[in-house]
Amino acid sequence: MKLFQFAFCYDYDKKINVLSGLCPEKWSFGANSDNVILKNYIDHTLEKVYEENKIIEKESYCLFNTGLYTNFYQEIFAYFTKNQNADKQKWFLDGFYTSYQTSNMGVTEQPERANYFLNPSELVFDTNCEIIPQYPHIFNDPDNFLRIPESIRESSNKIMLFDGAIKRAKQMINANYKTAVPQYYKGKIQLLIPICLINDNVPDLALVVSKNDMGNQYLGHTCLTLDMAYNNARLIARPDSNWLKP
Repeated sequence: MKLFQFAFCYDYDKKINVLSGLCPEKWSFGANSDNVILKNYIDHTLEKVYEENKIIEKESYCLFNTGLYTNFYQEIFAYFTKNQNADKQKWFLDGFYTSYQTSNMGVTEQPERANYFLNPSELVFDTNCEIIPQYPHIFNDPDNFLRIPESIRESSNKIMLFDGAIKRAKQMINANYKTAVPQYYKGKIQLLIPICLINDNVPDLALVVSKNDMGNQYLGHTCLTLDMAYNNARLIARPDSNWLKP
């Protein structure tokens, strides 16, 4: 269920701006101010709470927990009223409000936030496991291949360069476990690790890895741009790493 299917979102950019003020952090990439990270976050959060049946619907209003907090650690909710336009979406996005504000609005039951994992150990990279990259996909899938820097794409040593970058990433994780950043994708927790191909200290891509069924190896499925990786990681929490930033 997408947000714009669930509700009519009049003046959405303005309401998102209000939300970004309630939960101040960098919600746009680079020098932009479009709040694209926040919009992606809200859309996917609505999908998850809808799937988990955590949207509270009453006769005249409904709301869901955004999973975001103010600087005073008050929860922030998306609040909807009945859509007055017939034959349209059932709900109308009224705005985003704190737990204090929704209580003053007569809300007596506040919904739980989305849950992306059951086992916290899934969020930490197991350094005892080796990484096996899926090179046929990384190099043969057109979309994935174009994410790789051009100089590496044209290199006859690209596999050797990737192997070296993966080894370097494991060293970085050994030095700081927070280097491996969790993301949520298609119902599963995966980890993002930095791939430095041109400069040893500057990531060019994020390699998506997850454990095999036996739990003794990580499979490197695909590469993401850093923007794509940040969008996925931000669903769980704001990444606490020195390499994955908007």
